[in-house]
Amino acid sequence: MVLRANTERYRVRPGGVTAVKVFGGDRFDVVDLFGRQPAEVTVLSADPRAVPDAAPHAPATVLRRLVGDKDTEDGYAASLILSTLADHGVAQAEAVATRLFGDDSPAGARESFAVDTDAVILVAAPAHPMPVDSDLHNPPSDLFVEVSRAATSPRDEQPDLPTPLAEPLWEGRIDAATAMAYEVRAGQFIQVIDVAGRQCSDLLAFDARALNDGREYGLDATMTRTLLGAAYPRPGLAGKFFDQRGRPLLEVVRDTVGRHDTFALACTAKYYADMGYPGHVNCTDNFNAQLGGYGVAERAGWPALNLFYNTVFDADLQLMLDEPWSRPGDYVLFRAASDLVCASSACPDDIDAANGWQPTDIHVRVYDSTRRFSVAVGHRLTPDAEPVLTKRTGFADRTEQLTRRFVDYQGYWLPESFDNYGPHQEYWACRERVAVMDLSALRKFEVLGPDAEELLQATVTRDVRRLSRGQVVYSAMCAESGGVVDDCTVFRLGDNNFRFVGGDPHDGMWLRRQAERLGLGKVWIKDSSDQLHNIAVQGPASRDLLAELIWSPPAQPQLRELGWFRFLIGRLGGPEGLPLLVSRTGYSGELGYEVWVHPSDGPALWDAVWSAGEPYGLAPLGLEALEMLRVEAGLVAAGHEFDDQTDPFEAGIGFTVPLKTKPDDFVGRDALVERKAHPQRVLVGLRLDGNEVAAHGDCVHIGRTQVGVVTSGVRSPILRASIALCRIAVQHSTPGTAVEIGKLDGHRKRLPATVVPIPFYDPDKTRPRS
Repeated sequence: MVLRANTERYRVRPGGVTAVKVFGGDRFDVVDLFGRQPAEVTVLSADPRAVPDAAPHAPATVLRRLVGDKDTEDGYAASLILSTLADHGVAQAEAVATRLFGDDSPAGARESFAVDTDAVILVAAPAHPMPVDSDLHNPPSDLFVEVSRAATSPRDEQPDLPTPLAEPLWEGRIDAATAMAYEVRAGQFIQVIDVAGRQCSDLLAFDARALNDGREYGLDATMTRTLLGAAYPRPGLAGKFFDQRGRPLLEVVRDTVGRHDTFALACTAKYYADMGYPGHVNCTDNFNAQLGGYGVAERAGWPALNLFYNTVFDADLQLMLDEPWSRPGDYVLFRAASDLVCASSACPDDIDAANGWQPTDIHVRVYDSTRRFSVAVGHRLTPDAEPVLTKRTGFADRTEQLTRRFVDYQGYWLPESFDNYGPHQEYWACRERVAVMDLSALRKFEVLGPDAEELLQATVTRDVRRLSRGQVVYSAMCAESGGVVDDCTVFRLGDNNFRFVGGDPHDGMWLRRQAERLGLGKVWIKDSSDQLHNIAVQGPASRDLLAELIWSPPAQPQLRELGWFRFLIGRLGGPEGLPLLVSRTGYSGELGYEVWVHPSDGPALWDAVWSAGEPYGLAPLGLEALEMLRVEAGLVAAGHEFDDQTDPFEAGIGFTVPLKTKPDDFVGRDALVERKAHPQRVLVGLRLDGNEVAAHGDCVHIGRTQVGVVTSGVRSPILRASIALCRIAVQHSTPGTAVEIGKLDGHRKRLPATVVPIPFYDPDKTRPRS
């Protein structure tokens, strides 16, 4: 979405309220970007006609239900909204609003308002849970407020700071080209904010007690990288920064950018002098001036945490830099592991791209140690979108009791493996008994309306018109070039109701663009990822386990009767139990099911499965074990076996492209006809001679010539061998062909291997079909 000049955009989350200051002469639009999402607009002003077209006519339901709580992050934001109401003399229980849009509003609907006098507008997005067992699959969605500022608007030059995460103990502005020292206590939180975007901020931290004793222990990049095995700690289990003694000083809790530098020094006088700018202000001198009072010795160059600084080593091992990735309001949130003396800078570099050529301010906030903030990384759906923080799933209350080994997987925290189990035990439970896994990171989109079938028929490779109610189909979704945008499953819930399940959060955006291109005005694509979370129950005993739990109404199949790639809508435990959807699908190569519920019902579902599974030897399953299972079964993964440069035939999922039997055109069809007629590469299996494991990206050779690339590799427990999936030239794809997998530079170390058919395990898929 490209905005006009002097236009600002604000996001309104489902169930939330966003406050925006407007001034006489401004205009603002409320946009229902995804459709079918009501809005409530409340105008606060001394002039009741400040926004003439926004006369209230309905209760402000969201405002009336807000609960302020300064001890929680969401509650603190709500308390600020309630304070704004009180400041304008509005009783919460009497708040009124102009209601916009509704159940039939088209995607992209907007209402525009002129502002006559200064006001604060409160825009709310009413939200209700999407019922799993209803035909009304309309999940709540974001609204957006676009404000077009008049030339006379008294706006600040700097963008507004993000709302505080809690009530700050202290906050300070670091003006451009300066630095500031400050003290924090153990457990307190430090939020470093890039005010205007693309502004480097160096951070130093020292053990305060050691400084009082005359000893200087500060952040050490080399120690940190060595202990963590990563260039930069990120939120999660490996999120700590260490000093020279190997003791943690800081832990990163949140990071809305996710791309920083820990390789280089804070800028120095020498750097500028060598570039022809002697006497240029620099971070090192600024730090020396600030830290002298704490007994910290001056240095000619300070190794620092270079927040928002974008560097990379190229293929020739040269250190390169470019403009930072950060946008206005981006931040990193740390927690102090001990009492610290810190120093932060707003880097003065204006001679290269380090600060986007224009140094600006940095803002620091310190929060009390009693606060609790979620651990998260920021993800942006588009470069100009607000970051969305990593989310917990509906099953996190239970999985967090079993492990601390979580990774950020497509914007959700999912377990890698489980304490007291481990990947191999989890793997064997799935192969021999039954295992349960949290797969809630899958992206779900409700595709609704009279044009829904036509849209999916034109965008996915399978023939959607052949789908019956209660049926699921696995498909690819391709670009015009034939490259795979994503793989997906499509559920048919009704004549005009479909559920698209993929792995990429961009899938919904892709579908919306295609609907617009095709001129399909009667279709809504609504993201239901936060309304439906799912566990996979996989393994030979999965049917027996779930048959004890799942109740089906007379119009639905019974669990034991459910066919492969079919689903039922039922209840947990009986007709009064929580509603759920069960599909006979999975990603393990075993008999298995996925069970889908509203996140609020996640703990109850997990508890029921966990308890019923005990006699069957149920174990939890993490991502590491899943990788072994899916490679053995020849199941593909985005970014490994396919991407938008790889067609379905090359990715090993050519069976999803029925070129002869699907009568309708779809995106990429012409390219796929050509590619199928003239194949260049194909997916095969490799069985390695030794026990070393091939890795994604390893080159595959015959002699000196590279003929393929490894897409995934594991050591297979059941085959007792190292195996790999490989995209290889068709001329060398015959089973039995001897190849070598290149390590190091691809030549100095080679692993002998043999081309074999895939799947490696259960090639006829008798187990999931059983």
